Amino acid sequence: MPELPEVETVRKTLQALVTNEQITDVTIHWTKIIKEPLEPEIFKRQLKDQTIIDIHRKGKFLMFELTDYTLVSHLRMEGKYGVFPESDPVDKHTHVIFHLKSGKTLRYHDVRKFGTMHLYPKGKELTVNPLKKVGPDPFELEYKLELLYPRVSNSKRAIKNILLDQEVIAGLGNIYVDETLYRAAIHPLRTGDTITEVEFQKIMNEAKETLAEAVEQGGTTIRSYVNSQGQIGLFQQQLYAYGQEDKPCKRCGEPIMKIKVSNRGTHYCKKCQPIE
Repeated sequence: MPELPEVETVRKTLQALVTNEQITDVTIHWTKIIKEPLEPEIFKRQLKDQTIIDIHRKGKFLMFELTDYTLVSHLRMEGKYGVFPESDPVDKHTHVIFHLKSGKTLRYHDVRKFGTMHLYPKGKELTVNPLKKVGPDPFELEYKLELLYPRVSNSKRAIKNILLDQEVIAGLGNIYVDETLYRAAIHPLRTGDTITEVEFQKIMNEAKETLAEAVEQGGTTIRSYVNSQGQIGLFQQQLYAYGQEDKPCKRCGEPIMKIKVSNRGTHYCKKCQPIE
């Protein structure tokens, strides 16, 4: 599933490609992507003649700021956006096409069909689901740490599960939680009530740094991918913990371990991230 760095890179790339484009029509091949409160036909009608003013992000959600509305999009497992000439053929996994006045099309491609789109009057999107319950992401945390720490210190859940909870902190998925905890030297099974305020500050600092590095690396890769393929993909980052099972830890040389935390594959170094 795309995580915050991938979604942020998609946002930046789309921002460069379709900002100020006017939508002239919308074609929907898979109506279940369009979620309440709108029926697909109303969704299409309200988008007609809207201009894409900007593209924002909250957690893993993309927010297309239009003239009068905000389109909220989640890529889920395998969703991708691509910009193509109107004349290019449409493959069977392209489910929503935004026709643009310039002659280009913005296409949503999703093999698994799990992606979602909501359309709300501009300004209402943060007051209703799905964004209403989404917590701040690590790039917003500097002024909210004192509010978030009690949610950690009063919890007996594993710190990995807390960090994966999008209502607590948005944007961190399985890969970057493993990377963050490795960098912060915190065992993924430590419970929230054992995490000190200093440790939580370190976790958030490492989360922000890890995500920022991933955005920077992914930006270069994805811009190249867009230019050469006409499609927006995801990037691969060099990882220290995630997916490194049995490989030597880059700090101490001990093999990276893999366990299950709430059925999620979890990678850590038993020497650098002691449980106590």
